[in-house]
Amino acid sequence: MNVTPDDVTLATELVVEAAALAARIRAEDDLQTRSKTSVSDIVTAADYAAEARIVERLDRERPEDGLLGEEGTSREGTSGRRWVIDPVDGTYNFASGFDYWCSAIALADGDRPLLGAVAHHATGTVVVGGPGVPTTINGRPVSPIEDAAVSQLGVATYAHPAFIVDHPGFAAWRRAAALPATIRMLGSGSMDLVGVATGRLGCWFQHSTPDWDWLPGTALVLGAGGVTERVEVDGLVWSVAGPPTGVGQIVDALQGDAA
Repeated sequence: MNVTPDDVTLATELVVEAAALAARIRAEDDLQTRSKTSVSDIVTAADYAAEARIVERLDRERPEDGLLGEEGTSREGTSGRRWVIDPVDGTYNFASGFDYWCSAIALADGDRPLLGAVAHHATGTVVVGGPGVPTTINGRPVSPIEDAAVSQLGVATYAHPAFIVDHPGFAAWRRAAALPATIRMLGSGSMDLVGVATGRLGCWFQHSTPDWDWLPGTALVLGAGGVTERVEVDGLVWSVAGPPTGVGQIVDALQGDAA
């Protein structure tokens, strides 16, 4: 299933528009937040408005494609393709005034990413790419991801406090987190994966990652020559991205005695 130049243009425009709208709402309104699964998993009016803006345009320009959005959009398409939407990734950061957030979208064939686009409004940065579309940042090709051992890399991840306290899967996380040169936990999966794709971070790993947090950034990593892998350990599905050696070492650590 091919990605067209029009798909690339559309994906780019969608995330730029969504991020600009969210930023404008944050600047003009006193954001009211609502918790979803925890005090740090929240949603705002900007999330809903940005998703609605994306869906409105996709309804008009890609009516045959399926849709899946974090804030409730769901539509079966007839083309075999689907757009996966994260209107504001890093909402806790967004609502707190921290600019480590973005708008992200992926075009996928089932669970296989074809194209990803991520807009970081605070820096005016747009990263676009996929397995068949070399990843670019503001139109400039990124440097290919070089292979490296995880011990030489900075790695982004996340561990919720409740997960650290009493979840049996934390042992796997701890094994993997002991490997890299340094750990970063900044609260936006798509921003972290942009970091991997553009060389600012070495690897990324996280469990229970929904499609809207995984597919946009995965496409970017693949378009930059990196690899991605998913593995089940202790009942959790872990998602890992980065250079081949680093990803393999993280996967081995996660699996531990289960390997």
